Amino acid sequence: MQVLDLDGLRLHYRIDGNAAGRPVVFANSLGTDLRLWDKVIPLLPQSLRLIRYDKRGHGLSDGPPGPYGMGALVRDAERLMEALGAKDACFVGLSIGGLIAQGLATKRLDLVRTLVLSNTAAKIGTAETWATRIEAIRKAGIEPIADGILERWFARPFRQSAEFAAWRNMLIRQPADGYAGCCAAIAGTDFYTTTAALTLPTLAIAGAEDGSTPPDLVRETADLIKGSRFALIRGAGHLPPVEQPEAFAQHLTQFLTETGHV
Repeated sequence: MQVLDLDGLRLHYRIDGNAAGRPVVFANSLGTDLRLWDKVIPLLPQSLRLIRYDKRGHGLSDGPPGPYGMGALVRDAERLMEALGAKDACFVGLSIGGLIAQGLATKRLDLVRTLVLSNTAAKIGTAETWATRIEAIRKAGIEPIADGILERWFARPFRQSAEFAAWRNMLIRQPADGYAGCCAAIAGTDFYTTTAALTLPTLAIAGAEDGSTPPDLVRETADLIKGSRFALIRGAGHLPPVEQPEAFAQHLTQFLTETGHV
């Protein structure tokens, strides 16, 4: 277990692969921890330095009082990478992790060399929708709204599998305050203008059955970035690394190879 103290904020992280390799940094989705990438990491070139972390309010990282701003989440990623000496990285962000990726790429091109935006957008949902979710969580926690979230996360076959129960448990066991804090960060984020100014190599990935960030929304975000490419993964919802890890790893490895990261 590895924990980094960033001026009082303790972030839990893990490094796999080659400690001296070129860095790939993974930022996971709302309601999950770094285990989101468990199935993908072993399928990637192990010559890489594969860094993943729990964002604030999730997993084993600290959960300071919310609400959070997206700037704070981007700053957390920035300080983590600085502390680990992870420069010229490929930053892979899923959902809210993709928002963090866009914000970080806009701010620190010395840290981010290439970008992978999975199941995300320049703007996700509306302030009203997120306010409703935050209020529901404050009243009764995450579990009463979990089933609706999970229907958007996973395709029907996966929801009928034995593994599905573990992902439901991961969701409902996230700290409610941390989850609500990150909801507030999403609610206040609109990166259309800044993301449209990015020029770095970018791969956008969508799940064909994603009910949270549908493929058309992901493609629209990809189209903002000149020269980006788009990949659709069949049989996956909002979390392709869980449902279709082989396909996800294949797209990511091809991108890393084509951009000279491997």
